[in-house]
Amino acid sequence: MASIDEFQARALIARMDFAPQLSNTTSTPAFGRKAFFLVPGFPNPFNYYTQGNLSWELDIWGRIRRSNEAAFADLFAREWNRRAVILQLVSGVAEAYFDLLQFDMQLEIAKRTVLAWEESVRIGRARLRQGVINKLDVDQFEAERSNAAARAAEFERQMVQKQNQISVLLGRNPHQILRGHSLTEQVLPPQVPPGLPSELLQRRPDIVQVEQELTAANARIGVAKAERFPKITITGILGVSSPQLSKLITDDSFFGEVGPGFAAPLLNAQILGFQQAAVEAQTRQALAQYEQTILVAFREVEDALVAVRTAREQREAQVQQVDALRSALHLANLRYKGGLANYLDVLVAQRNLFEAEVALTGTHRLHLVSIVQLYKALGGGWSPDGKSVEQAPAAPTPVSDKTG
Repeated sequence: MASIDEFQARALIARMDFAPQLSNTTSTPAFGRKAFFLVPGFPNPFNYYTQGNLSWELDIWGRIRRSNEAAFADLFAREWNRRAVILQLVSGVAEAYFDLLQFDMQLEIAKRTVLAWEESVRIGRARLRQGVINKLDVDQFEAERSNAAARAAEFERQMVQKQNQISVLLGRNPHQILRGHSLTEQVLPPQVPPGLPSELLQRRPDIVQVEQELTAANARIGVAKAERFPKITITGILGVSSPQLSKLITDDSFFGEVGPGFAAPLLNAQILGFQQAAVEAQTRQALAQYEQTILVAFREVEDALVAVRTAREQREAQVQQVDALRSALHLANLRYKGGLANYLDVLVAQRNLFEAEVALTGTHRLHLVSIVQLYKALGGGWSPDGKSVEQAPAAPTPVSDKTG
């Protein structure tokens, strides 16, 4: 916002170039010899005098007009940069919050798995005392329990660090982040319709920003060209001057003149040519950046669309996998308690279920983050029916740099 205020002030400064420039000069002799006019009609340092100066440049070559065009394009670019920052912040907070919900769910899974392994250790020790199994089985159960406990500590660390990251994004000191729905209870937006119009990309702040930067760079070519032509101004001087303060306001003390002014570059004409070449090179750089930004925008949209579709399919498959592994673990526990299976069946089933549940939470998070990335890539979302949603005001289209 402060940057926008700065460039708004710069734009107003550029607009004031259309108006005449007025200034005033006043002088009183501090010491020395007081004398009469050395040249009639003009003041000198030994006189009391005050004079007003007028200067008004005639914008024949369009220097002031193109300078205003560049200043306002810079202002619009800063405004769209502000919108890009807001969009980045919103998507960043959303992604970090989904990461936090993922760590919450993974921590819950790890703690539940630790309890399950503790039950297996308790049963294993009882069977060891009965001489049904050997100590190797109990050691394996205890090792898996320790592994789950270590993973739980890791998830808790990541959860706290993610809370601190969200606090920084919100501009606050690290503190507890309130939760809403869990990761699996998040309300998903309508399915992305096929064939989204490319006009949606016109709302992307980064595209409009670089477009405005290209407009400003192109306008500066016109300014550089106009600097190589003579400047024609209307100048005027009006004032009073007298060696005696008591006679300052008399008919003889008034002086003034008005007339056209003419200034043309001579010895610095080659320098102005180099300046124009530099500005033209900057415009080509802005054009390349504009084209690159558009290519990146299309790539980000395609990547997000693929991620949304494949993450949804991956999540559905992993949900079925977790259901099957839960059933397998239940049967393995029943067979182990009944003496129909060994510890390896329970160990493998419990380990596979733990890893599958952790992976499923990552897929849930990936699906939600993919939707956030698509929202960001489209500059603020899409319409459920696939039509172009209401767009932000269109920015001026940059003119060709060949026109100057």
